[in-house]
Amino acid sequence: MSLPIPLPSSRVVITGASSGIGEELAKQFAIRGYSLVLVARRIEKLEALAEKLKAQYQISVDLYPCDLGHREARTKFRHYLENIDVAILCNNAGFATFGCLQDLDADREREEVEVNAVAIHDLTLAVLPQMIKRKAGAILIVGSTSGHQPTPANATYAATKAFANSFAESLHSELIGTGVSCTLLAPGPTKTGFNEVAGITKIDGVGGGLVWVTAERVAKEAIQGMDRNCRIVIPGFVAQAQTLGGRYTPRIILLPILKQVFSRLSS
Repeated sequence: MSLPIPLPSSRVVITGASSGIGEELAKQFAIRGYSLVLVARRIEKLEALAEKLKAQYQISVDLYPCDLGHREARTKFRHYLENIDVAILCNNAGFATFGCLQDLDADREREEVEVNAVAIHDLTLAVLPQMIKRKAGAILIVGSTSGHQPTPANATYAATKAFANSFAESLHSELIGTGVSCTLLAPGPTKTGFNEVAGITKIDGVGGGLVWVTAERVAKEAIQGMDRNCRIVIPGFVAQAQTLGGRYTPRIILLPILKQVFSRLSS
């Protein structure tokens, strides 16, 4: 099963499209001729990207400003999705926090759960019925290698990504035979603005190209995986090793190591 063919009437919806993996997904889908709906909190960051893509690839690009952590705003966006033809949904928006849970801002932690987990569930439910009815459609859920193991000093993020990972893989299996696909993208260290938002820029580039992959590569591999109806896409050797280690290393060994590593990141 391949991706739905690009049609002027249908859209690829990408959340968190103003930078990083989301921006690169927009570029790669534009190259393939898809019309887009780009979603982010601030529309100003999307305008230049939209103009560039429209001029270069002669596609339609709609912009939708939405704070996915805000339930009322997300409800309006969900209703919007229910009334347009969504061929592909890329649940990409997300952010991380680091530190001991009791020391972090509680409202920010709650927002993280809303954006990283609840919004993914909410938006998927909005588009899935129409995809099933058409017997065509694709969903990408951006999880993380962090979702494959508990992570002290990164507890909320790891938990939300565990939800995203499990939800995506479960849905992939459910959808077999429906004409609709769901692929989990579980990236590891990626060159984006993610670490700046998380407040851990001191790790940027540590280990070089052996460790860090580009957002462009991640986006390309994600779309290729969707086109092949892959259950999971993990770009890069280090990310794949992290996944294996996170899944199969005994917790009594893994947890003290991760606690030490992530506590240093947050200090």
